Amino acid sequence: MQDETSLPPRIGRGRPVGLATFVSQIREGFPSASDYGMAGLAGVLLILSFPDFELWPLAWIGLAPLFAVIVRRPQPIRAFFLGWLFGGVFFYGSCYWLTYSMIHFGGIPRVAAYALLIPAALVVGIFPALCASVVAQIVKKWGPAALFLAPVFWATLEWARLGITGQLWNAIGYSHAFQPMLIQPARWGGVYLVGFLIVFVNVAVVYAVIRRTPKAVALSGLLIAAVALVCVCAQRESSSAQQEIKLPADANVVAIQPNVPMDLIKSVEDLRKLATRHFEMSEAALRKLPTDGKARLVIWPESPMNFDYGGDAALRERLTAFTKTNNTAVLLNSQEAAPDDGIYNSALLINQEGNLVTQYDKIRLLPFGEYVPLPHWLPGAGLIRGMVGDFTPGTDYRLMPVGSARVGVFICIESAYPSVARSFANTGADALINISNDGYLGLTAVMRQHLANVVFRAVENGRPVLRVTNTGITALVTPAGEVQDSTAGFQPEVRIWSISRSNQQKTFYAAHGDLFAAVCAGLGVVILLLSFRRNVSRRDKAI
Repeated sequence: MQDETSLPPRIGRGRPVGLATFVSQIREGFPSASDYGMAGLAGVLLILSFPDFELWPLAWIGLAPLFAVIVRRPQPIRAFFLGWLFGGVFFYGSCYWLTYSMIHFGGIPRVAAYALLIPAALVVGIFPALCASVVAQIVKKWGPAALFLAPVFWATLEWARLGITGQLWNAIGYSHAFQPMLIQPARWGGVYLVGFLIVFVNVAVVYAVIRRTPKAVALSGLLIAAVALVCVCAQRESSSAQQEIKLPADANVVAIQPNVPMDLIKSVEDLRKLATRHFEMSEAALRKLPTDGKARLVIWPESPMNFDYGGDAALRERLTAFTKTNNTAVLLNSQEAAPDDGIYNSALLINQEGNLVTQYDKIRLLPFGEYVPLPHWLPGAGLIRGMVGDFTPGTDYRLMPVGSARVGVFICIESAYPSVARSFANTGADALINISNDGYLGLTAVMRQHLANVVFRAVENGRPVLRVTNTGITALVTPAGEVQDSTAGFQPEVRIWSISRSNQQKTFYAAHGDLFAAVCAGLGVVILLLSFRRNVSRRDKAI
């Protein structure tokens, strides 16, 4: 804890301060070039821990340079700018692929596309900036040991980022999506708890380095061991859940990755040929299935073809003939009519008799991709809607029957919303299906980053996820988060899996949702308020 003599001279209280001293104090409140360098380094290290670099161990120390400069001079305003630089660098570098569609499909010059990404990175970068500022505040009041409270604020602000911006892309926990042993705590607290543990190790390392005493090193080592113990306990619980007796497979599933091109010219002839590709790939795969009497399901992914089942009589007739001839159900993506002349982005289940039995309408739409988050009266909003489309969000989490099992289907970016998969699990889904199309973003890191979201949805809910995509990565994700049978990108592929009924056991996360993040938020508010109360008390004593 700092005593009064360690505080900087006051401006406007006590002795007068000259202009030179005033300017000096203002300048001291802002970061130096070396401080900015350390914050930028932290952003780069965290970028390298995510796909496609896959250097995931760096996440355990990636934040250390940022926290180290905050502890050295814990000034909230200074820390805010450092955190903002860190956040801007990280989000820009890990989401560079957002420029791909601007350049290749929007016709925007490469330099302009990369420049347009800067404001978006700076907006989401405000959240780590706020975290850095708050950490500086509590360290300033309670000393370096307060750094161990940083994970509370990190988890809180990741949760807030999803609530405020509608995006949780590349939360720090996702860096470990392909390390099943290390992400099992998501069964309890979702991706927020995994991120909490990663940040906790970062601050333990910083504390040991800053204090450099045997006691500090021993404390940090003990706390890192506690993080390892949490991962081990979660892994044991997950293994125990997977070893329980399961019912036999209820249905055989054919997953089709048709690789429909993104630069598709939607002439009648092009659409007919691509539809034929779907049917022919499906028929070839169905011939490989055993005749064991189990239900059959063919899954087609989200596609740029824009199937219109409700308005296309020829497609309905062809699907009816296909399902009856092959004794199979078909799950496909389709644009369907919504109220007030709107359009749903839907997943339809056509049964073996050729009848539509279930329709799920996508609930969480992609901002500036499927809707425009701007009021209608705003100038230019109508033009933007005409360019990107304006879908109507669905409202119901409808399960689909597959044999005697039931599945929940979520579409594309809905995999990044923990609440969507959790709602299906709580409604009684035995398995989850994600149909997606990342083709507009090319052969970039988005493919594995998007898959990372799906991995966490499987672990959080203890349910397998069958991910079926247009251009990859199609894969089966087990309830333990293991990615199996994945496909290569941008080529036609077929996978054959099965679906079984589950015992309907719920993970803690499925039952309680974001309780861990909510507790962190409540605790964070209390801690922050207490830090300011102590500040007022010390100032009054000095007066």
